[in-house]
Amino acid sequence: MPIPVIDFSKLNGEERATTMAKIANGCEEWGFFQLVNHGIPVELLERVKKVSTECYKLEREEHFFKESPPVKLLKEIIDKKSEDKVDNMDWEDVFLLSDDNEWPPKTQGFKETMTEYRAELKKLAEKLMEVMDENLGIPKGSIKKAFNGGEGEKAFFGTKVSHYPPCSHPEMVTGLRAHTDAGGVILLFQDDVVGGLEILKDGNWTDVQPIPNSIVINTGDQIEVLSNGRYKSVWHRVQAMPNGTRRSIASFYNPSFNATIEPATQLVENENKEVSQFGYPKFLFGDYMSVYTEQKFLPKEPRFEAVRGEKDLIISV
Repeated sequence: MPIPVIDFSKLNGEERATTMAKIANGCEEWGFFQLVNHGIPVELLERVKKVSTECYKLEREEHFFKESPPVKLLKEIIDKKSEDKVDNMDWEDVFLLSDDNEWPPKTQGFKETMTEYRAELKKLAEKLMEVMDENLGIPKGSIKKAFNGGEGEKAFFGTKVSHYPPCSHPEMVTGLRAHTDAGGVILLFQDDVVGGLEILKDGNWTDVQPIPNSIVINTGDQIEVLSNGRYKSVWHRVQAMPNGTRRSIASFYNPSFNATIEPATQLVENENKEVSQFGYPKFLFGDYMSVYTEQKFLPKEPRFEAVRGEKDLIISV
């Protein structure tokens, strides 16, 4: 069962209402959907593919296969002819791009291309958040304002560049362990050819099918809270594959660590049987991340309960 594919360009035309409804369905029923005709130039996306692949080959691949813990542990297990598996590690080469950290220095055109790409992705994320505002029936700009902790530009926008190399024993490792995302809106530019990304839908793992130059969208834990449970963050994972290196570039529009997150007032006031009765807490995103760092691969509900326990402290801050 393929996840929804939505033509984002149809927001501006006669099919706006239908497109809004498709996005609402993607957020409510799936937690994942793909955007095509999203406005990011194909020429830019082709450059992103080129520089990310070159960066991995030039600056990352050799170290991964020689020095990375999962490779070493897998070799030990195979040498011992053990039936063990590589636990608590991901078969993933990964680094983060943000405005204040060092970027790979050796790949020609990498910084210029990824800076341009990140700017386009941030604009797309903000358009999507306005669509979510409208679909939820809350004032325009509500989600962005919550993530920024008020007015200004304090929200965090980061980009995780990952490659999942081919694995000779994919049954013994996981590309990326199952989890929900901690933050807000996630925009993924995944590989055109090499699959492996799966979401948990109705108790079954479902492939997120590769579509050239699409952007995969998923909603994180903070969108679940702000929507009072109408939108869900969804379990997802990446399977290790025997052939091909999977490219995965995920950009995260997350709250500022000092932002207070809670269900939108209008949604609590209008609460009915169609909206979750879980009772989401009010908390600082930084406090949530402290819990998430330790519990990323565990169920999310105890994370919400953990920050609920800090409520009195948070309100006094």
